[in-house]
Amino acid sequence: MHSLRQKASEWSGIDTADAFAIDDTNLFHKLGLQTFINLSPIFTPGIFCSFSNGVYNDEEEWFRSIFANSKKEEAIQNLYEFFVERMGGPTLYSVRKGDPALTGRHRPFPVTHQAAERWLHHMEKALESTPYIDADSKLKMMKFFRHTAFFLVAGDELKNQNQRVP
Repeated sequence: MHSLRQKASEWSGIDTADAFAIDDTNLFHKLGLQTFINLSPIFTPGIFCSFSNGVYNDEEEWFRSIFANSKKEEAIQNLYEFFVERMGGPTLYSVRKGDPALTGRHRPFPVTHQAAERWLHHMEKALESTPYIDADSKLKMMKFFRHTAFFLVAGDELKNQNQRVP
């Protein structure tokens, strides 16, 4: 049986080492605090508002329905804090919510291949519209997000397999 990371690499087309290249460069320090303040919807419309607006207003009803029971403001805060922490900044998410435990936190949602691709579509659009992040950093971020999205798909498939076992 493949590990979740192996499945994520296979399905995303991103090698684990490339996905976690964000750990080789502290993007929080590289890009600076101001960049992350600019990303925050608390201070500006920011990438997370752009991303969340895309997700919550998606043209596909099946995709919007995944987020129907989630509060948009809380989702933006969670994404922002997780992003800052994962890119090398302060542990905002962990302090407020505990271990990210992504597969567990996404357990209630149907994280399919199609849903992952749609989520990534919105994230890529949001990153592309962000002029204050250099191309190399955007590439590293997208590789991480792509691998992570398919890690969650693998976790969802494992959850579904376990539910079918008598």
